Amino acid sequence: MKFSLNQFLMSVSLALDFVEMDIREKSTNHGKRVAYVALRIAQNMNFDDKDLYDIVSLAILHDNGICEASGSLKNEYERKRDHCIIGEENIVNYPFLKKRCNIIKYHHEAYDGSGFYKLKGSEIPMISQIIFFTDYIENRFQFDKIGSSNRENIRNFVKDQSGKLFNPEICSIFLEISNNESFVLDCKDSFIDFALNSKMNKFYSDLSLGEILKVTDVFSRIIDSKSEFTRRHSKGIAEKVAIMADYYKYDKEQKIKLIIAANLHDLGKLAIPNTILDSPKSLTEDEFNIIKSHTYYTRMALAQIEGFEDITEWASNHHEKLNGNGYPYGKKGYELDFNSRLMGCVDIYQALTEERPYRKPLKHPIVMNIMNDMVQGGFIDESIVKDIDYVFSK
Repeated sequence: MKFSLNQFLMSVSLALDFVEMDIREKSTNHGKRVAYVALRIAQNMNFDDKDLYDIVSLAILHDNGICEASGSLKNEYERKRDHCIIGEENIVNYPFLKKRCNIIKYHHEAYDGSGFYKLKGSEIPMISQIIFFTDYIENRFQFDKIGSSNRENIRNFVKDQSGKLFNPEICSIFLEISNNESFVLDCKDSFIDFALNSKMNKFYSDLSLGEILKVTDVFSRIIDSKSEFTRRHSKGIAEKVAIMADYYKYDKEQKIKLIIAANLHDLGKLAIPNTILDSPKSLTEDEFNIIKSHTYYTRMALAQIEGFEDITEWASNHHEKLNGNGYPYGKKGYELDFNSRLMGCVDIYQALTEERPYRKPLKHPIVMNIMNDMVQGGFIDESIVKDIDYVFSK
């Protein structure tokens, strides 16, 4: 499959920005800005086109471990250190254009050796140094808010930390490029997508669906780590749709596409606050409306990727219902293909068999009673429910 690495990367960026939406209660474009500034700095150094693409990729992925690290660790220091380790492990199967090692792991190492691993200067990979610089400055000053007043504050801080926190060469390049008005405008929320896309070379890779599946396994893990009550949700659905695909005698390509859709179906939940996902109480109408937005976010992220058209439909339709009472679009039965219906049914089955803050996991017979009631209400496909009962009652 001719796979657009750029499109996939921008989709990943949007998904990881969902995490920022939860943490900071707004869309920040943090990953894209870190990537853009890192790219501009790297373009002024001796990096080739493949290096530049990988630098953008690594910059966008630099915080991919934040969900898993935030879930179980006690203090901020542990979370920061461990998200570097987890983030490095997560990207093992990412299709970089060159072999990359320990870039994410060391992206919080300071030039003066004051980072987690106490590496100094040239001991730190140069790409890690660039990402550390851009991430640090973006977090501290937020490039989208650069104006005439705080531009000098940023520049003075960079000058002061040259040779301390930051590599002097990186500081010098930043001071040069940030003096240009176009740089300031490029970092604004309104223009960052265009700025990043226009300055990146376009790369395609001939990846098999199996190779793409390995990449999406990473994001399944990130999604499921969002809440302690959904630790195996996407993985469980992926396992079950694979079993159902075999039951229906799907060919290998359709089966893998269905598993990819399962891996990514809850991508939009990265934007939903854990106070809602983990609530032991009944949700208010406003809270439920926030929950319902997650499938819309899933579609917005996946729709950017050419060749993912079927996957996007199956992943983002999993809360639509045959009678039109689903969300987010209120689609009706004739608008939902078989695999969209299948994904919806398997999602319900998996969710009911999992623990939730308000109940224990339900046994198969109870789950089937609930699902058969939904069939009678016109919500889900009767034939698929019967097949699920047959396959998983064994």
